[in-house]
Amino acid sequence: MAGMLINEYSNRVAQGELRGDLAQHQLMERLNTLRRQLADQQPRKWLKKFRGKNNNLAPRGLYVWGPVGRGKTMLMDLFFASVDASQKQRAHFHGFMQEVHQRIHTARKNMEANDAIQHAAGALRKDVRLLCIDEMQIADIADAMIIGRLFDALIKRGTAIVTTSNVPPFDLYKNGLNRSLFLPFIKLIEERLDVISLDGAIDYRLGRVKGYESFITPLGPDADRRVQQMWERLTDTKQGEPRDIAVLGRVLLVPQAERGCARFSFAGLCEAAIGPPDYLAIAQAFQTVFVEGIPALGPEKRNEAKRFVLLIDTLYDNRVRLVVSSEMPAELIYPSGDHSFEFTRTVSRLQEMQAASWWGGRIVET
Repeated sequence: MAGMLINEYSNRVAQGELRGDLAQHQLMERLNTLRRQLADQQPRKWLKKFRGKNNNLAPRGLYVWGPVGRGKTMLMDLFFASVDASQKQRAHFHGFMQEVHQRIHTARKNMEANDAIQHAAGALRKDVRLLCIDEMQIADIADAMIIGRLFDALIKRGTAIVTTSNVPPFDLYKNGLNRSLFLPFIKLIEERLDVISLDGAIDYRLGRVKGYESFITPLGPDADRRVQQMWERLTDTKQGEPRDIAVLGRVLLVPQAERGCARFSFAGLCEAAIGPPDYLAIAQAFQTVFVEGIPALGPEKRNEAKRFVLLIDTLYDNRVRLVVSSEMPAELIYPSGDHSFEFTRTVSRLQEMQAASWWGGRIVET
C-alpha cells in the first residue's frame, strides 16, 4: 500500500496521460505521505484528540500551484481516490465557496457574522476530515474576507486541506479591493500548508491538440463536433459547470467552465451589453477561451465587430489560448464597415493564435 500512489502515477505516465517529471514524482511522494497520515488517524483516537486541548491536529496539507496543464488536478484526484475515508470532500473552489456562503447565510440568521463562519467551519468539519479544492482563485471580495477565517478554523479542527491553483499564494487576489485584509490568509497558507510548485514548461494536455484545429470553419454539425472534441481533450469532461465572475460590483455568467477553460457563444460575448472590464476578467480567470458561432458580420454589425476586436485584443494581450468556430475564415468575418481597418489587426491576431507556438510550442499530432 505504501507505494500505491507512485505506482498509479507511473501507470498514467506509461499510458501517456501524463508526461512524468521529477516535480510531479516528488509531489506524489508528498501526497502519499499525507495519505498514510490520514490512514493512521483512527476515528476513536482522532475524536479523543479533538476533544483535548491540542489545536494542531490536522496533518500538514498542501498548496500545489503551477501553469495550466501540468497535471495538478489529475494528481490531486489520484490522491483523493486513494484515501480510504468516508469523511472526505473534493470540490471546485467556486462550488465550494457557494456551499460556504449558503451555510454562513443560514447561520447568520441566529448569530454574529464571525460566529457564523465558525459555525460553517464546524458544520463542514463534522463531515470532512480531508478537503481537496481544485483551482483556487480569489476574485471576489466576499470570498477574500471569508476564506482565511474559514481555513484557519478548519485546520484547527483537524481538517487536512489540499488545494491547487495556477498562481503562487502571494498572487492570490492580486490587486484586489482591500487586499491588505487578505494578507493574513496568505501567511496562513505559507505557515500551515506545504507550498509545492509544478512550474515546469510541460503542458501534457497540449499534446492532444493540433494548432490548426483551434479555428474551425464553416459553422455546422461538423464544426460543433470538432469544438466538442477540443473541449473534451482540454478539460476531460463533456460539459463544464456554470461559473460567476465578479466584475465591478456585478456578476458575469460563464456558461461553462472547467480546468482553466471557459466556453461562450459569440452572441453571449459580442451581442450582449458587455465590454472591456468583462473581457479582462475572463482573460485573467481562464487560460483557454472557446467562442462558438461567429457569424459573417456586415457593416450594420459595427457594434458586434467592435466588441469582437476588443475581446481578441484582450485575450491576445493576456496570452490566452483561443478556440473558435466561425462561419467564415478570419479575413472574411468583417471585410467592410466602420471598424474594418481595426479588424485587420484582429485577423492577424486570430491567425497568430492558431499557431502551435501560441499554444506552448509543444503541440503534436494525436
